[in-house]
Amino acid sequence: MSQSATTNTTTAHSIQASGLQGPWRRVIYVGLYEAIAIIVSSAMFMALGQNAGHSGAMAVAASTIAIIWNVTFNTLFEKWEARQTVRGRSIARRVAHALGFEGGLALILIPLMAWWFSVSLWEATLMEAGLLVFFLVYTYAFNWSFDRIFGLPASAQG
Repeated sequence: MSQSATTNTTTAHSIQASGLQGPWRRVIYVGLYEAIAIIVSSAMFMALGQNAGHSGAMAVAASTIAIIWNVTFNTLFEKWEARQTVRGRSIARRVAHALGFEGGLALILIPLMAWWFSVSLWEATLMEAGLLVFFLVYTYAFNWSFDRIFGLPASAQG
């Protein structure tokens, strides 16, 4: 092993990431994110005239589905991505990822919301569109706040 390789290895091992890290970071992140999402989604459904019980149940179901879809979609996307000759995450690949994730989630949630709330597919699509707009803003604000409170993940620290 060359001297520079030894130095780089030693330096890399001696740097400790600050803030909340590892599995606990992920557990706390998902728990807080989804708890807030369930509360706000329930309130949004109630604001649209749905009763509290149906709204809460739908919000919990949507949250559970979103978590399962997130794990499933990202596993499939990363397997596809590993087979690509071009590496890295270009803007086009990130857009494809976002559209694939949100589109797949909408294909699952729209019929479920239409059935659960006894509304048309069009009304459920409008509900989903409202949720999508909310989650775009919420995800940005939540991630910023989470990082400010718990520190950046090790992968983002200098």
